[in-house]
Amino acid sequence: MKVLVFHIGPERYALPLAAVQRVLPAAHLKALPGTPPYVAGLLDLHGEPVPVIDVSRLAGIPAEALRYDTRILLVEMPAAGGMRRIGLLAEEVAGVSTLDGPAMDAGVVAAPWLGRVASGGGGGMLQLLEPERLLAPEVAGLLFGAHP
Repeated sequence: MKVLVFHIGPERYALPLAAVQRVLPAAHLKALPGTPPYVAGLLDLHGEPVPVIDVSRLAGIPAEALRYDTRILLVEMPAAGGMRRIGLLAEEVAGVSTLDGPAMDAGVVAAPWLGRVASGGGGGMLQLLEPERLLAPEVAGLLFGAHP
């Protein structure tokens, strides 16, 4: 499986490449009061408001300052009765890789958005993210106007 590899702090994570719509440079985000701290803000994407999640903060790692290689990964996830676009703020996008072998369940109950662990080329282990499990229903309701 092809994946897009990025970093959360020193660790490598990945999204299935088929789930990634676009990779954008970091941009100015409008603050969203009343949302959890890991909601970085709202991106204006050609007139479409797109909520952006800071994946580092979601993982409990203090967010780093925006850097030259910070990117916003656009993915779609099910929310509010349909597919909704969301951005994921990633500290560093390393590129595309191919998973070498079978992925194993990591068993991370406290973080349901984390998926399986797999060997990712010469760079060691990769933790897969599952966009469809990224947001708790109440947070999706805050961002997309639907109530769980």
